[in-house]
Amino acid sequence: MNKSRCESTDYLFKAVLELKTIDECYDFFEDLCTVTELKAISQRIVVAKMLSDNRIYSEIVSETGASTATISRVNRSLQYGCDGYSVVFDRLKEKEKNCE
Repeated sequence: MNKSRCESTDYLFKAVLELKTIDECYDFFEDLCTVTELKAISQRIVVAKMLSDNRIYSEIVSETGASTATISRVNRSLQYGCDGYSVVFDRLKEKEKNCE
């Protein structure tokens, strides 16, 4: 069972699923998050993508500015998490393939 599952989190995710464009996402997340929070979330997904592409820590630190602690945490999620990153990356890759 997912540790963060609760009614308010369900409501947040339902709201996110209603967003249809990048512009809507920008508007929603800028209202929802501070600039710092949004940068942190964005950095984590970029780090996850780089790790899943077998990039090394030093490259990731250099390109993203992420701390090694953040990279390690993201790596743990990739290795032992719920496969959420993999689902998203696979779908994005498929979408890119279909647009070519």
